[in-house]
Amino acid sequence: MKIAEVRKFSTAELTTESTKLREEIAELKRRVYLGEVQNVRLIRSKRKDLARMFTVLSEQLLKENL
Repeated sequence: MKIAEVRKFSTAELTTESTKLREEIAELKRRVYLGEVQNVRLIRSKRKDLARMFTVLSEQLLKENL
């Protein structure tokens, strides 16, 4: 997910998407541990997407508080 796509979300959408993404990451970690998933780089990309969401969310919250 590109940063331009993330910036289009509202704060409410970002919070719901970030919780979904956290659950996905936890599920992927569990499946990698069990050996069901071989592509471990998928976790890295999901974590980067989560970091992008948190960055944009903090920017939006900062704008709202000013």
